[in-house]
Amino acid sequence: MKKIALAVFLACNSGLLVAEEVAVEITAEQVQANATEAPITQLEPMQIRAEAIASSLLLDTPSTAGSRLDLTPRETPASVTIVDRSLIEQRGATNTQEILKSVPGVLAASPPGSAGSVTYRGFGSSSLTQMFNGITVQYDAIAARPVDSWIYDRVEVVGGPSTFLFGAGAVGGSINNITKTASRLGDFTQARASYGSFDTSQLSFGLNRQLGDDVGVKNYLRADINRTNSNGYAEGNEREAWSGAFSLLTDITPNLSHTLALEYQNEQDDRIYWGTPLLRPASGPIVGNGKIADGTRFKNYNSADGIYEQTVKWGRSIIDFKLNDATSIRNTFYHYDALRDYRNVEVYKYNATNTAVVRSSPLLQRHDQEVDGDRVELSYKTDIGGMKSDWAAGFDYNVNRQTRFPRSLTLNVSTVNPYNFTTEKFFDIPGMVRGFNPQRTNRVETLAFFLENRTKFTDQLSLVTGLRHDKIDLSVKNHQAATATNPAYFDRKYTPTTGRVGLIYDFTPTANAYVQYSTAADPPAGILTTAAFTQVRDFDLTTGKQIEIGSKFDFLEGRGSATIAAYKIVRKNLATPDPNNTGTTIPVGQQSSRGIELAASMKVTDDLTLQGNYSLVDAQYDKFTQVVAGKAVSRVGNAPTNTPTSIANAWFTYNITPTLQAGADVRYVSSRYGDVANTFGDASYTLFGAFASYKLPKYGTLTARVRNLTDEVYAASVTGDQMFYLGAPRSYEFGWQAEF
Repeated sequence: MKKIALAVFLACNSGLLVAEEVAVEITAEQVQANATEAPITQLEPMQIRAEAIASSLLLDTPSTAGSRLDLTPRETPASVTIVDRSLIEQRGATNTQEILKSVPGVLAASPPGSAGSVTYRGFGSSSLTQMFNGITVQYDAIAARPVDSWIYDRVEVVGGPSTFLFGAGAVGGSINNITKTASRLGDFTQARASYGSFDTSQLSFGLNRQLGDDVGVKNYLRADINRTNSNGYAEGNEREAWSGAFSLLTDITPNLSHTLALEYQNEQDDRIYWGTPLLRPASGPIVGNGKIADGTRFKNYNSADGIYEQTVKWGRSIIDFKLNDATSIRNTFYHYDALRDYRNVEVYKYNATNTAVVRSSPLLQRHDQEVDGDRVELSYKTDIGGMKSDWAAGFDYNVNRQTRFPRSLTLNVSTVNPYNFTTEKFFDIPGMVRGFNPQRTNRVETLAFFLENRTKFTDQLSLVTGLRHDKIDLSVKNHQAATATNPAYFDRKYTPTTGRVGLIYDFTPTANAYVQYSTAADPPAGILTTAAFTQVRDFDLTTGKQIEIGSKFDFLEGRGSATIAAYKIVRKNLATPDPNNTGTTIPVGQQSSRGIELAASMKVTDDLTLQGNYSLVDAQYDKFTQVVAGKAVSRVGNAPTNTPTSIANAWFTYNITPTLQAGADVRYVSSRYGDVANTFGDASYTLFGAFASYKLPKYGTLTARVRNLTDEVYAASVTGDQMFYLGAPRSYEFGWQAEF
């Protein structure tokens, strides 16, 4: 027995010295085989685990974004970025879009008409997949509106085509927002309170508890609640948001568990800011960098009672069953319900002399969306000819229904002095009446089958493959008068097959190189959830393909880690006007991008940590025409809108004392075009930030933070030649957070 005790002691302590998870198992049979004394008491199987602390790049943390095989980013032949809870808090990311600033090459903004606006690897929101807990609602540009970050545990991002994982879309990449859920790691309570510029306040609370004793069925409860309130930096704007995540984890047996997860989000944005009009030249369109008039930065030209309101309800029922050490099954049933209301005057444009602002395009809109689905996943580990081989297979069935209720007018609502003005109540606009009339209901039914494998040919060389086949049935019911271009009913069926092949070679346990080829399938124009007859009548899904090479490695004896990736993506069959008949479109367009992404983290000293990333992308239209004054004009060689060539981020943290920490950050975004003609856009910008935090013994941490330190005026989104959606000015925040 002394030998057993010594072995356990050595196992526990040696685990602290390795860079990967270590497992030591001692069974009764092993004890009996080596025993020299008799009799002895039979022991239950015992397992001792030790895990190394991951670097800030989290290369050795299992991720669901890049694979269903429970691979780490280091084991995945693709660019995978994980932003975990500790980084979210350290960098002061208040919502899901701010979290994305930690990802190389990602540009995110939230203009109300496209609040989930993200650009990644040269592609915009309609060609990206933004998910919640691995589930896409197929309406990313709107449904992925930024949510306050308190209820999220981490965000995982994979670059490039990934339809083989998550379904149609995902040409530029996939983003997975993962909610906090009940944990077996013990009881704790968390709280946060903050106050800052524009009367912005936050109150957050969370707890995790084991219910009952440790005998028989075990239950674990987690609840997280957040409330945020702000007056906003635009005049008259007020926002209030609530979010909550609740989950109950039940270990029915050692091999069978069930998780019930519920989420609720409610956001009301009164007199929401839509943008600031651009000064116009004496004649012709805007050329070069757009400019705003002094004194208009914070002006809000929306209706006095303009509004955006959203209520989201999520439900997930997850069953995990472990058949044996090699085989496990997971079933996820999910339900999503969202209701979004808009009433706004949405376009502001200077008159010819830049002396007045013309307000136009009032819109009353409702989105009523529901998604129901079930996913079954089988994991299996085996050997093939002496080679370790891991498998994941399953199917996903879901039905996405959305009804839209638009009431829009093309009239000019009013012309106002840019500086001194009042705006009307929305329903005082002629032609605008209360109530909602449905336009059309889109129903997207998807049945998908998927298969993944990782086979280790040697200890150094691995092959990772994936395959997915989708059967997509789109049906649209027109609730208004039928026409030739808008029939009473139509449907389309799509059957894309997508996949991935990747090789990884490990030079050492902490340094590798990889190559990957992957494909994607994308809706022909916009998103199937909102597709109209003319958008899908003559087109199949467009296709995307990518070749990527890269490396992931540690350096400086483990004090640093880095990743590098180079890629080329081609998207074919874009809808583009027919040069011979500009009233129709043909599927001959093509867009491509190629680029390099770098990320690194280094602990320079025990107290100083440097982190950063950089992306360079060359995105262009290879085949594309645009109708101008009734004529088709080629835009070949031009860059897509709102796509910067380069983005760079850096973070510095320094431990002044064991209780006092200070840090700074810098973000650079290069210039972007606002139109496909590439005639105008916004200049590059650089943002600086800083923070200081102080740990109170037993009473949490106090943090003071400043964002946009130099008060840079910049466009967060450049999507038109009439106005810019400006980014936030300099702001301050003081916060307290504790865990008990």
